[in-house]
Amino acid sequence: MKKDDSSMQKAVHSGFTPAVSPVASTTIITNGPAIQSGETSIPTQGENMPAFYARPNAVGEIPLPVVLVIQEIFGVHEHIRDICRRLAGAGYLAIAPELYFRQGDPGEYHDINKLLHELVNKVPDAQVLADLDHVANWASRHDGDMRKMAVTGFCWGGRIAWLYAAHNPQLKASVAWYGKLVGDKSMKQPAQPVDIAVDLNAPVLGLYGGKDDSIPQDSIDTMRQALRAANAKAEIIVYPDAGHAFNADYRPSYHPSSAQDGWQRMLDWFKQHGVAPHR
Repeated sequence: MKKDDSSMQKAVHSGFTPAVSPVASTTIITNGPAIQSGETSIPTQGENMPAFYARPNAVGEIPLPVVLVIQEIFGVHEHIRDICRRLAGAGYLAIAPELYFRQGDPGEYHDINKLLHELVNKVPDAQVLADLDHVANWASRHDGDMRKMAVTGFCWGGRIAWLYAAHNPQLKASVAWYGKLVGDKSMKQPAQPVDIAVDLNAPVLGLYGGKDDSIPQDSIDTMRQALRAANAKAEIIVYPDAGHAFNADYRPSYHPSSAQDGWQRMLDWFKQHGVAPHR
């Protein structure tokens, strides 16, 4: 369902990122008695990491297939929580951890450039990958089936979804939405997805926009070449009329037809690689 215009304005102050406002009228909010969702805390590396989870409410298949949901640069705000609820509606236990929690709160930033430079760029990949391992462990203790574990990520999280497919041998499938593929390396980011194509443990589906100025087509071509050279199980789909963040229905970048096709491709990818609920 969608919110009306008056409640949409309130949403900016009640869960959506302040770095993108106003919230678009296309924003999708998923709810209903079939879904159970809420906040939780996950022990990781000696600390407790906040996270949001969603799962089917009905007593049925136990354990549940698991999807780790990796945030955009804006953290786990209302859009990412709704991604979890949508996945719960499809039969999954979905968990979105607050992967910046040690470095700061992205909800305090109104400027995207400041958010990137003062917070996002300070988060080490190694920390993120280890935290995701602890999320997987939490899922295994909360009705999650580790034989059916997938990951999906958006923007910043799309890049991490590629990296995690080379990190965790238990992972069965990964779907990366418009995540950076090439770029500079540093102590905190020692590798980019193009560097780990040969190391992929799980098949990856990449979903990209043909009009995305931040991820040029030549970088996608470079990644495809690396995947072919590695004989990796991966596929990259480019939507010609979509730009960056085309699945972000709360933003002007939303491209409904591409988003809907990508969502179905994601679910099909999970099913194809053994991460699907019993129906």
